[in-house]
Amino acid sequence: MGAFVQELFRFDLYKRSQGKIARQVTFAALAIIVSMAAWCLSDYYQQSGDALRYGVPLAVLVGGLWTCFRVVQMPSFADFLISVEAEMNKVSWPTWTELLRSSMVVILMIFILAAILFFYDLTWKFLLEQVLHVK
Repeated sequence: MGAFVQELFRFDLYKRSQGKIARQVTFAALAIIVSMAAWCLSDYYQQSGDALRYGVPLAVLVGGLWTCFRVVQMPSFADFLISVEAEMNKVSWPTWTELLRSSMVVILMIFILAAILFFYDLTWKFLLEQVLHVK
């Protein structure tokens, strides 16, 4: 816990040029969560005075954004994000035509399997009604 608190008060960037995209996306996701929390806190203090309604959520927002920024710069987490971005660069992404073709095959197979299950259901329903004489 002491290392985390110490990390919050540093101002330098860890391996500045590596893993930029992964760090930026991670920070953006964390910032959205903190911003939504501050907004909900503002609604919670709606009946209170302006100082409490706006001051507490603003303090949570500023402190939360700083914490998000510093968490993304922590050496262990930053190294993880750097390695994630390196692995994502190795992925071979499909072209749009391959993606559309593959998606159509999957959607077609879902409809075919749904139709097969529907006919199995009708067959079993018919057979059981004949055997049990239930209508």
